[in-house]
Amino acid sequence: MAVIFDADDLDAEQMARVARWTNLSETTFVLRPTTEEADYRVRIFTPGGELPFAGHPTLGTAHAWLGEGGQPTDPQLIVQECPAGLIMVRRDDAFLSFAAPPMVRTGDIEPGYLHRIIEAFGVNPDRVLAHQWVDNGPGWAVLQLATAQDVLDLEPDLAQVPDAMVGAIGAYPPGSRFDFEIRSFAPGVGVAEDPVCGSMNASVGQWLTSTGRAARSYRVAQGRRLGRAGDISVTADPDGTVWVGGATTTLFHGTATL
Repeated sequence: MAVIFDADDLDAEQMARVARWTNLSETTFVLRPTTEEADYRVRIFTPGGELPFAGHPTLGTAHAWLGEGGQPTDPQLIVQECPAGLIMVRRDDAFLSFAAPPMVRTGDIEPGYLHRIIEAFGVNPDRVLAHQWVDNGPGWAVLQLATAQDVLDLEPDLAQVPDAMVGAIGAYPPGSRFDFEIRSFAPGVGVAEDPVCGSMNASVGQWLTSTGRAARSYRVAQGRRLGRAGDISVTADPDGTVWVGGATTTLFHGTATL
């Protein structure tokens, strides 16, 4: 992902044009906050449009903002303003994690849409253990498959669900390095597969931990089919707040003229 600072003078069309040019899964634009509670404001774009919230860009933007000398009001807690509201980002040394925002849609996926997803995934319905709307803004729905290998084996035909925001998660055997494998497909915003998706991990984490389908703390792998090594930690506090974290690294730094 890319993080663009000093973006207050850019309008939405200019931001969208930059996001199409970078052609990354997300490009974020950092602006002055509109509320005293926030440390900064961010707008998040994919090549296909703007998102009200996304997890990977939240952690990446917080990391970049700190690297540019940003000083949060609370040294241990960064407050990000975005269209989905105020997002808390917790600091634990160099490790960052964000608090999952409330979901705007939950419940089982409707039979017709579920059938379309299963057909697009090319998976046997017997391998689907559960399914759920896990929408915290982008429109996510998810299928829980029988195993992590089922998830890795997916060869989805996204042309069957061109507007979908959908994922799949499956468990590894006990004693494995990771507890789950997850994949996120977002043709609805122009991203065939996201190598690491914080927003889906957040809402899936809320679903799994609140229903007992996962322990209150678990580890997820993502991106292996894309040659990536995503490593996501999901932890639910006693009050039910779910935190999603991972390592963040700056790879390039420079300036741009628009």
